[in-house]
Amino acid sequence: MSATASISGVGGEERNDFTKVESQQIRQRSLRLLGSLLRPERPRLLLGLIVVVVSTAAQVAGPALIAYGIDSGLPALLANDWMPIGLAGAAYILTGVSGALLISWFTVLTARISQSILLDLRKRVFAQTQRLSLEFHESYTSGRIISRQTSDLDAIRELLDSGINQLVQGLLYMLFIGVALFSLDWTSGIILVCSLLPLAILTRWFQVRSQKMFRLTRVASAKLIVKFVETMTGIRAVKAFRTEKSNEREFGGLVEEYRESNARVIRLFGIFDPGLVLIGNVTVAVVLLVGAFRVIDGQVAIGVLLAAVLYTRRFFDPMEEMAMFYNSYQSAAAALEKISGVLDETPSVADPVSPVDLWESKGEIDFVGVEFSYDTGRVVLPRFTLHIPAGQTIALVGSTGAGKSTLAKLISRFYDPTAGILALDGIDLREVHPKDLRRAIVMVTQEAYLFSGSVAENIAIGKPGASRDEIVRAAEAVGADTFITGLPNGYETDVNKRGGRVSAGQRQLISFARAFLADPAVLILDEATASLDIPSERLVQDALQTLLADRTAIIIAHRLSTVAIADRVLVMEHGRIVEDGTPADLIAGTGRFSQLHASWRESLV
Repeated sequence: MSATASISGVGGEERNDFTKVESQQIRQRSLRLLGSLLRPERPRLLLGLIVVVVSTAAQVAGPALIAYGIDSGLPALLANDWMPIGLAGAAYILTGVSGALLISWFTVLTARISQSILLDLRKRVFAQTQRLSLEFHESYTSGRIISRQTSDLDAIRELLDSGINQLVQGLLYMLFIGVALFSLDWTSGIILVCSLLPLAILTRWFQVRSQKMFRLTRVASAKLIVKFVETMTGIRAVKAFRTEKSNEREFGGLVEEYRESNARVIRLFGIFDPGLVLIGNVTVAVVLLVGAFRVIDGQVAIGVLLAAVLYTRRFFDPMEEMAMFYNSYQSAAAALEKISGVLDETPSVADPVSPVDLWESKGEIDFVGVEFSYDTGRVVLPRFTLHIPAGQTIALVGSTGAGKSTLAKLISRFYDPTAGILALDGIDLREVHPKDLRRAIVMVTQEAYLFSGSVAENIAIGKPGASRDEIVRAAEAVGADTFITGLPNGYETDVNKRGGRVSAGQRQLISFARAFLADPAVLILDEATASLDIPSERLVQDALQTLLADRTAIIIAHRLSTVAIADRVLVMEHGRIVEDGTPADLIAGTGRFSQLHASWRESLV
């Protein structure tokens, strides 16, 4: 063997070992999560176990009671003794009714347990995704997060609601039937045991193939949904470029792929279900045939034979549900691994261990030897020092990718510096209490996102619990009151209804009213006017004058018309501050900002 081959072999073994270790860690993580979810439910789980054991025993007792009624009750009845047959009938009715009631109780009990677990899990996932830092959300797509809360939790819900019930009841049912059959007639019990070999082979065959088939079905379904959502989301582009026919052909192919994958699953059941019936019927026939000869020889009573046939027939009833459990379990196990992965994430921006209260913030910002790089290791902001006095309005200008938004994210503490200290009023942001930090620093982005609810509720996000008068005053301060009162329901207008009650400029004014109500010491505007047309921008510019008064402000803007209201301009290139001065001084110079300003002036001509 060559040296290269030896090295490759070792590398492959190391990768396999790493994969095994990683898989074991993921499995342990999932088990820890499952244990923490089940721990509060232990009393109800114990009660449920007792109920299902008693109810299954009551159901299994039926054929044995029938055997007693035939073999003991009928001879006694011929001798005018009604007691044995009466007791057998009464016991049969009692076990049937009690078994049904207990199964009903067990179903409700397990449903409450599963819903309690799902409620806990949903709350954990939601709280965790909110708690995790912006870095996680920028790398972990929103679609994957939504999938954790929807399809993954649905897979776990399906397993908890029906899969585990079917497994527990099925296993206990088969176990109790086996015990009862061996107690009545060990010969019939041995015949039943012999039937387990072809049953195990058929079930394993089904499990292996169904796992693959169901996976293909889920993939085909996902492709179908993605194509439909993409087409409907980009319907304007579809109409503009006349891609309807090609989309129909592609969608038709995906539908055909989904149909074929489902047809394969149906064909699989077309073999498995008749196979179960065949094995069950053959086993019943053998028990009946062997038992008949033994009845003739007087080795076994006819009532026992009838009970043995009934037990053998019932033994195969839960098999299909238990085989399906394997697929539900696979989906739920994969979902639990994904969810446990999210819950195991730690925020890259951690809350301080001993937070410092900052009741009143002046808004003074200091960068001292700050450097920043993302996980890739590439330095985005080389080491620099910067002082922003309280109450000063700073404009950040530069080409795309210069580091302006990264600088704003550091001030908002969406990220922490890789090196150096970023301080607010002389206190390292990593030590400031989160509640004080969020109150002192507010960022307004160009999305101007409005949540479902009324206009008033969206403004009140800036100050939860604000009175209607405070909300109205904030809207009046930024010039939003005029258009809000003109809406169909004024401040109670639902902003999320289809048809769009508000324009882009009006949405931005609502977000400004939200920021004004929050009354932060430091306000960051990240391209807040980038998506607005000229009339809307002028409307917003008037609001900015009010919004920025008496507070530290950092404005990130490509439009130099927005920069005019700044006290100081910082020009950034490749993460470095290359120019620093007042707008007038930089315009009068020959640097980068002067060139940008000249180009902007020419574009207006």
